[in-house]
Amino acid sequence: GLPSPTYIDCRKPISFPRIRSMMMDFMACTVMRNAGAEAFDNIAGGETAGIPFGALMAERMGLPMTYVRKKPKGYGRGARIEGEMREGQRGLLVEDLTTDGGSNLSFVDAIRETGATCAHTAVIFYYGIFPETEKTLGDHGVTLHSLCTWHDVLAVAKDRQIYPTEQLAEVEAFLND
Repeated sequence: GLPSPTYIDCRKPISFPRIRSMMMDFMACTVMRNAGAEAFDNIAGGETAGIPFGALMAERMGLPMTYVRKKPKGYGRGARIEGEMREGQRGLLVEDLTTDGGSNLSFVDAIRETGATCAHTAVIFYYGIFPETEKTLGDHGVTLHSLCTWHDVLAVAKDRQIYPTEQLAEVEAFLND
């Protein structure tokens, strides 16, 4: 990707049970508020970081869980979808983050190839700095649900004075460029 003065590691929260639980509660509420409590029949986690979050969302929403491989396995069924996803099911793709939406669309296409639908993706973190992302997803019939963006993180970092002003200015300049 682009060189950046920042890095988000959304895999880290899986090691912190209370934080992870709170995040998943917020994500489940966000998705159900925006899409509806009965909008999905299957939760699909994207390989690899989306798998634990997909499992946690499926648990909260009381739904079956599958996961989507980046590429088909080179042996066996050669499937991209692991678990049971049936034709006509309405899937929710869960990922740790999205930048430009490219990997999300690849996973959505794999879900749709099963005969299921996928009109929503939920992520913990959305960069929020590439204006074409939501349009690209929308043109593909996918609505993005996210918990936070870089702008949210920057606002909190500024408010709490977590980092030196110069560092925050550098991050803000990058985000605005």
